[in-house]
Amino acid sequence: MEKIRLKIKNNNEELTIERGEKLIDHLSRYVKDHETPIVAAKVDNAIVELNKPLDRGGVVEFIDLSTMDGLRIYQRGVLFLLHMVLKELYRDYQLWVLHSIGNALYCELRKNGERKSFTDEDVSRIKNRMCQLVQENIPFEKREFYKNEAFEIFSSQGDVDRIRLFKFRKKKTIKLYRCLGYYDYYYGYMPPSTGYLKYFDLENQKDGLLLILPDRSDPKNIKRPNPLPKLSSVFLEYARWLDVIGINTVADLNELIATGERTVIDLMLLSEALHEKKIAQIAEQFANSGARLILIAGPSSSGKTTFAKRLLIQLKVFGFKPLSISLDDYFVDREKTPRDESGNFDFEAIEAIDLELFNQHLIDLLEGREVRLPRFDFKTGRRIWLDKPIKLDKNQPIVVEGIHGLNERLTSSIDRSYKFKIYVSALTQLNLDAHNRITTTDTRLLRRIVRDYKFRGHSALDTLRMWPSVRRGEEKYIFPFQEEADVMFNSAIVYELAVLKIFAEQLLVQILPDEPEYSEALRLTKLLDYFLPITNVEDIPRSSILREFVGRSVFKY
Repeated sequence: MEKIRLKIKNNNEELTIERGEKLIDHLSRYVKDHETPIVAAKVDNAIVELNKPLDRGGVVEFIDLSTMDGLRIYQRGVLFLLHMVLKELYRDYQLWVLHSIGNALYCELRKNGERKSFTDEDVSRIKNRMCQLVQENIPFEKREFYKNEAFEIFSSQGDVDRIRLFKFRKKKTIKLYRCLGYYDYYYGYMPPSTGYLKYFDLENQKDGLLLILPDRSDPKNIKRPNPLPKLSSVFLEYARWLDVIGINTVADLNELIATGERTVIDLMLLSEALHEKKIAQIAEQFANSGARLILIAGPSSSGKTTFAKRLLIQLKVFGFKPLSISLDDYFVDREKTPRDESGNFDFEAIEAIDLELFNQHLIDLLEGREVRLPRFDFKTGRRIWLDKPIKLDKNQPIVVEGIHGLNERLTSSIDRSYKFKIYVSALTQLNLDAHNRITTTDTRLLRRIVRDYKFRGHSALDTLRMWPSVRRGEEKYIFPFQEEADVMFNSAIVYELAVLKIFAEQLLVQILPDEPEYSEALRLTKLLDYFLPITNVEDIPRSSILREFVGRSVFKY
């Protein structure tokens, strides 16, 4: 039998095995080096499941729950576990995974469009059965079928939407997972068996279930996420809107795209009408609030800049003459900028802003005094001053866009009643299918990959390398304050991934297997593969938030 050599990256050991052996057979040697369960591995930067027979050597890096890849794999396993139990107990219902709430997923059980309500006893019974299956350590078997064979399985299980999803894919085969006689499909990899899934909780929600999963910071300690009623409300509002227009899944969207350009244009116009209606409502809420300071915040690639410009137009409709102020102009001098744990300048820290000067200028403006505004010169790292002072009229609100807008520390000298806070994010609600979500983070990442290439000269590899740092900043400076918002705006566009696909795919395929980001590029490429492309970008309205990322916006940035 031919031998293959593996180099274990986690501890620099070498392992020689026979071709066709599986990593799971040697796992006991390495679990001591990991504080959380190992659920998969990377071989030369490509993810492989632990029970896959290996046919080549390479560098092995084990994946545990301290990584995003590990958490995604673990989540799929727990969802399959929940799916099996719900099929046992409520055979005529279908599980829908709708959106995340921190480290939890909000799910519903539906039949003929109706949502099932649960009692606490129901939820306890579901959870106890899930725990029983974990104890039984039942394997997840991966099998590959020709399309017609997989469609027969889907049909027998009532998964008609799965057939509609895969009919547009070019691949002749479909890989399914089987456990306890149930088949399921998941976009991504799975843990070896139910025995790996020891950490989860389940709670009753109005018309649904909250599946609580490990958090990357402390995976073994399952904590209920902080309630996010405003964010959840926006997610559900958008989900119900998708119900109304009949696009809940990628299969629905693909079928609409396949009908022709006129239908796609109608969808574009409908999406823009929804955004314009929401922005007009926000302007009206501000007009009735008595506030004078508008603070806009949100994570990267949420479309904040286009939203702010469209809001300015709607404010003018109500007779306001808004004044925009950029937080970037209030950076402290470069040498005073705080540094992160790596010793680099941390421009995202709130201490990078001259809070005293910013607050004094706001107070002076709101009290009717003249102010000379600064401009920050990024080349010199110094502040310069504009020659002409400004003074607010009574109908001039101040609009400030920046990542710290929802944090009270930013405007601590201003009374809360003067402030109107807006949170902007692309709160994606479109699913691949009932069990496979498309995350808000992935939508924003794909937006940023396209924008960074088109307007900032960055490759997809550059963007993927920066993304973990961007995410850390969001977790620290934005997400903890999102419920402070007076109103939330969802910048998601139901058809946008079908447009981003035509730009992002050609950028992602340039990332080579020797790069650590290769597995992430593969994952995103596979996600985009489910979408039929919308190639006529010219049909997108010039004022659309999507134009901020693909170009030719009517607004100047």
